[in-house]
Amino acid sequence: MKTKLKLHGMRFRAYHGVLPEERQIGTIYEVNMEIVADLSQACDSDDVMDTINYAEVYDLVKKEIMIPSDLIEHVAYRIFTKIKEYFVQILHLEVSVAKYYPPVNGEMEKSEIVISD
Repeated sequence: MKTKLKLHGMRFRAYHGVLPEERQIGTIYEVNMEIVADLSQACDSDDVMDTINYAEVYDLVKKEIMIPSDLIEHVAYRIFTKIKEYFVQILHLEVSVAKYYPPVNGEMEKSEIVISD
């Protein structure tokens, strides 16, 4: 059985960017994730040990997003790699990282990168 676990709206204040101001002031970043795995054992057992614990996913994401990078591509790739390494039962993973209010000569709500396998 294939199961999708979707995690939406993990928000953090972090300090990424190529401009010095971005590294000092920081901004809001949002991480969303879709995980495909066989979680049929958890469906049957009702035991958190048989699933992908989203509290553990959140902690891994938080740890990675707090490491400053120039590019959100780099942040997303680090998160993607860490999640895939930690949860070997994942069949498919999609990670998006959005940067709110990026520094542009105009108005933009957010920029976003999506990495998947």
